[in-house]
Amino acid sequence: MSDTGKPVGPIPTGYETRDGELAVDGQTTSQLVERAGRTPLFVYSSAMMSRRVADLRAAMPERLKINYAIKANSFAPVLKHMAGLVDGLDIASGGELDMVRAAGIDCARVSFAGPGKRDSELGNAIRHGATLNLESEGEAERALAIAEQLGTTPRLAIRVNPDFELKGSGMKMGGGAKPFGVDAERVPALARRIVDAGAEWRGLHIFTGSQALDADAVIDAQANVLDLAQRIVEKAGVSLPKLNMGGGLGIPYFPGDTPIDAQRIGAALDERFAARSDTMADTDFFIELGRYLVGEAGVYLTRIVDRKISHGETYLITDGGLHHQLAASGNFGTVVRRNYPVAIATRFDEEKAEIANVVGCLCTPLDRLADKAHLPPAEVGDIVAVFCAGAYGASASPSAFLGQGPAAEIMV
Repeated sequence: MSDTGKPVGPIPTGYETRDGELAVDGQTTSQLVERAGRTPLFVYSSAMMSRRVADLRAAMPERLKINYAIKANSFAPVLKHMAGLVDGLDIASGGELDMVRAAGIDCARVSFAGPGKRDSELGNAIRHGATLNLESEGEAERALAIAEQLGTTPRLAIRVNPDFELKGSGMKMGGGAKPFGVDAERVPALARRIVDAGAEWRGLHIFTGSQALDADAVIDAQANVLDLAQRIVEKAGVSLPKLNMGGGLGIPYFPGDTPIDAQRIGAALDERFAARSDTMADTDFFIELGRYLVGEAGVYLTRIVDRKISHGETYLITDGGLHHQLAASGNFGTVVRRNYPVAIATRFDEEKAEIANVVGCLCTPLDRLADKAHLPPAEVGDIVAVFCAGAYGASASPSAFLGQGPAAEIMV
């Protein structure tokens, strides 16, 4: 086999081989596709989600609570399953509020962040008892006015734009000029305004970044978040009922990536909590996670519909593509395209004996699921598996592109 291929990312633990095929929670790829009735197909493992939450709770201080950011995966069965595992849910749109309500989840467990909230979204959130993480002074005034019109007391928190960021994060959401949150130095005055207006003051939301694999960077960011929160409430002269410390914990996607050390993060946070000031003695602390909780629990299955050779290179053309897996194609914030974990699911235990490009069915050169990957020889009818598909797959891809439509989704 030639050595000119490119490595693929690490396949997450928790998957197995059965009858020569990839199996998810004891069901083979063929069985899963038969159950769904078609490909492309997202499969989500409830057992893997449950284990991840349990392991995270064991690693973190007992006092720390966990929120699920539903933008990672809002598929209704996943949403209901996760709601039973976590302490709260974070949403980022009125549409996601509707999803939460449709799932029968108490909106008192929900916090709503995101710039550009429409008046109708503010009104619905206030009406149903969700906490609004306010992104600006203007949004605060609109929320207070809408609550007065509704004759109800709004639950209001402030999203803070800190003067630091999460180093090494895949997506930075704090530090410098940002559309997210209120600049830290202006937060005390806004907090006082909210309290003086008679709203239910719910505290602070400080989200610095996401998809970090460096435990030291997360530990440093969490220490900065706690220090900043203390400075804000002391200056404002208000209590801190809740502090959403954001997330940041990433998962391995690419060759060379290694899992983040959650145990070390938890131990450091436990020390910080032990040394906390009296101003935060009664604070409820939360971390907000999406992909870390569900990302590795999902796999995308797409069938090979053609095999062709072009200028000596093998192409496996599938019935899926970037319209379902935008991130795996390298078109969701990746600067240099690298291969996600990819395998031939129906030949999961066979030797990797050829180099092939896995592409989708779309008429664009952007539609690539794997470049020059070492794979078992595959034929038309075989199933390709793209791993780490439990987060920002179906929920973050343009399924309407070229009229292709969404993939099927099941939870096992």
